Amino acid sequence: MGLSLGASAQDDDRYITLASTTSTQNSGLFDAILPQFTDTSGIEVRVVAVGTGQAFEIARRGDADSLLVHDTEGEERFIAEGYATERADVMYNDFVIIGPGDDPAGIGDADTVEQALSAIAEAEAPFASRGDDSGTNRAELRLWDAAGITPGGDWYRELGSGMGPTLNTAAGMDAYVMSDRATWVAFDNRQDLDLLFEGDEALFNQYGSILISKERHPHLKHDLAAQWHDWLLSEAGQAAIADFEVKGQQLFFPNAHAASDDE
Repeated sequence: MGLSLGASAQDDDRYITLASTTSTQNSGLFDAILPQFTDTSGIEVRVVAVGTGQAFEIARRGDADSLLVHDTEGEERFIAEGYATERADVMYNDFVIIGPGDDPAGIGDADTVEQALSAIAEAEAPFASRGDDSGTNRAELRLWDAAGITPGGDWYRELGSGMGPTLNTAAGMDAYVMSDRATWVAFDNRQDLDLLFEGDEALFNQYGSILISKERHPHLKHDLAAQWHDWLLSEAGQAAIADFEVKGQQLFFPNAHAASDDE
């Protein structure tokens, strides 16, 4: 009986807490790939889906066993601060700029994202920003800065909300908004919104998996987290990501082995 209870307790403990982004959760990616990992490893992954900045804070406190986020600069800083020991590219997609179908700022004619943002600011057309320190919000602010613009005033609305709610607000107020492509494709309440600008290399959106420091947080399930990390980078994990589609579109593109493939 004692052995049986011990085995049951051990099985119950075979899970990790993953702090990740709303885009990976809301797009349906985790619903597609996590069962495959669990079937292979016997490890359950419990996702806390928040903005990237909040995911970092959860991990800093030692409340997550693993991280999958999309802010490479922030991820490298997280390692430099001693909270993690390794990061690896897992997959990428891109950001897009959405707006009213009649495009009052004329960003559909822009050649670069800087031109598109400058046109929105010049027209003082409503722009809905997540304003939540997410990876998307951080990327958006870097793009405004690159365009030499400090957004503000009545036309620029910082919402403090996730990507889905931000798109809902933008739809309701006919505002421009920057979104990751995956959430936009999966988003159904589009009303008059259309995809108006895409394709600039500056809109590249890289996702990374991070192994948290054993020295900083020895209580975490580092061995189980390493199995998840390794699976994401494996042929099976990369294939699972590539196979995920919504409305006939592949939303994430695995690139864990891109560096070695180029050598």
